[in-house]
Amino acid sequence: MKLYFAPMEGVTDHIYRRIHRRFYPGVDKYFTPFLSPTQNHVFPPRELRQVLPENNEDVPLVPQLLTKRPEDFLWAARVLADMGYTEVNLNAGCPSGTVTAKGKGAGLLADTDGLRRLLDGIFAAAPVAISVKTRLGVKSGEEFSALLAVFGDYPIAELTVHARTAAQQYAGRPDLDCFSQALSALPFPVCYNGDLRTVSDIREARERFPGLEAAMIGRGLAADPALAARAKGNSPDRGTLRAFTDALWEAYCAAFGGPASAMNRMKAIWALMLDSFQDGDAFGKRLGKTRKWPDFLAVTRRVLDQLEPKDPDRPGSWGNGC
Repeated sequence: MKLYFAPMEGVTDHIYRRIHRRFYPGVDKYFTPFLSPTQNHVFPPRELRQVLPENNEDVPLVPQLLTKRPEDFLWAARVLADMGYTEVNLNAGCPSGTVTAKGKGAGLLADTDGLRRLLDGIFAAAPVAISVKTRLGVKSGEEFSALLAVFGDYPIAELTVHARTAAQQYAGRPDLDCFSQALSALPFPVCYNGDLRTVSDIREARERFPGLEAAMIGRGLAADPALAARAKGNSPDRGTLRAFTDALWEAYCAAFGGPASAMNRMKAIWALMLDSFQDGDAFGKRLGKTRKWPDFLAVTRRVLDQLEPKDPDRPGSWGNGC
């Protein structure tokens, strides 16, 4: 089964992706945090940096676009195709209220006729393969069958389904029974997304859905950067994690002009990684209170030197209670 690294705003930027790829092989595709093409058809410099080929060497990257206008999607897809990308992903799953209020992301799912118009426009002139990331619906999984009827009418390269509704955000358990409809109803590959946090979770997903071709992991991989590598039979050690975080620190110091700004980015990354350590919560509070970068580095070194990782192959909670 292929494993993808989900887009995570403020974490999986081009610096993180490149360094993660260097230390932890095993991810088959990385997806960019969404780019927002607008009517003026210019990528802001911050977004452009995320997709420049020179910033993503040796990284199997899929740019993700957030828009409700086919003309804006197609403009951006053509620019990305000219850069050498062969696949672009449509974000129809972001549950943020500021996004859905504009009819974008998971907001697209509230209007199946509007979703069809968007997909009609995109597939009439798509210059590359188009994949889609979606949810089960806006408020209820009962909406999913109608959405599958829409998606099934288009030559989608792959549909990634986060097995929650937009209203759930990231709370509650994924609805695996609802997700299973996609595997039987659609003629193209389906990718699962939602609460895969351990090797055991990934194994259970393979066993529950034998026809599943891919899984997308976000918080699980951000917490345990070695997760995909271990799921594919590799065994990175504590030294690899130390080298990985050192490389990130050096790269962010260079990119952000100094350690103070680098510390803020690394705090976000460490806040997620601490979930993979026993007693990580206590150190999370210490990291949150640090204001000077030498103190921040001292705390992270103590984590690496003193804390034990949670059992990386412990039984996960994925699939229970659905």
